[in-house]
Amino acid sequence: MPLYFPLLTPAGAVEIIGHRVVWSLGFCLLLLAVTRGWAPFRAALATPRTLGLLSLAAALVAVNWTVYVYGVLSGQVVDAALGYFINPLVTVLLAVLVLDERLRPAQWVALGCGAIAVVVIAVGYGRLPWIALTLAFSFGLYGFIKNRVGRTVPVVAGLAVETTVLFPVALGYLIWLELTGTGSFGAHGPWHAAALISAGVVTAVPLLMFSAAARRLPLSLLGMLQYITPSMQFLLGVMVLGERMPTARWWGFALVWLALAVLTADSLRAGRANTLARRTHGRQARRAR
Repeated sequence: MPLYFPLLTPAGAVEIIGHRVVWSLGFCLLLLAVTRGWAPFRAALATPRTLGLLSLAAALVAVNWTVYVYGVLSGQVVDAALGYFINPLVTVLLAVLVLDERLRPAQWVALGCGAIAVVVIAVGYGRLPWIALTLAFSFGLYGFIKNRVGRTVPVVAGLAVETTVLFPVALGYLIWLELTGTGSFGAHGPWHAAALISAGVVTAVPLLMFSAAARRLPLSLLGMLQYITPSMQFLLGVMVLGERMPTARWWGFALVWLALAVLTADSLRAGRANTLARRTHGRQARRAR
């Protein structure tokens, strides 16, 4: 995506988001028609609690998309990568603040390292890394809400509901751009129009595959795989797009990577301990019978 979105210029960040929403909905409706998945889609729209949660998720993902595209178009891909590196720490923080979960010592250490990293980067830059923090918290809250919805809404139906909620605003904005002559759709040749339409597929496919993988993979493995995306974004920002890496940014990233290493090691240890406990309990239950 850091290489794709610049191809859509002169379209701006908000216009690109409008096209992402409109064409993502079209792609999802096509998938629902092919898979005959209309029933859960209609059920989600007809259930107030589910519709409310997915509407909130839609608002959060719209914020996430807009800030991410702005970050890419303004040459701040490394900041965007930092946001997705911080995201697992935000998930842990939400578990404490919202679910009142008790953290293990290693998780507190990871959160502390993440907080210090933000301070180091902010002091070095003279400003908060707002792109990174907005991406981390918006996607962290998005994942939390999707978790609250649970498995009651299938993957395609859930994304279709979210884009349906955003569709009127997105379509209205795109029509306004065309009426005022400031829209880029159709004004820069068929290839540019095709690239904007393709934003729907580029948006929907990763989200659908992530949601599908989340249902199939162990949480510990899923968590580690999520580091691949920001790692690729970081490498693209530094090695391909040539973004500067001042000393403060390197120190901040080093602290974030340390926090993620501690968090991953602790998760793996806890997972092995839980597996061993379940096996022991199972053996004891069989012996009791």
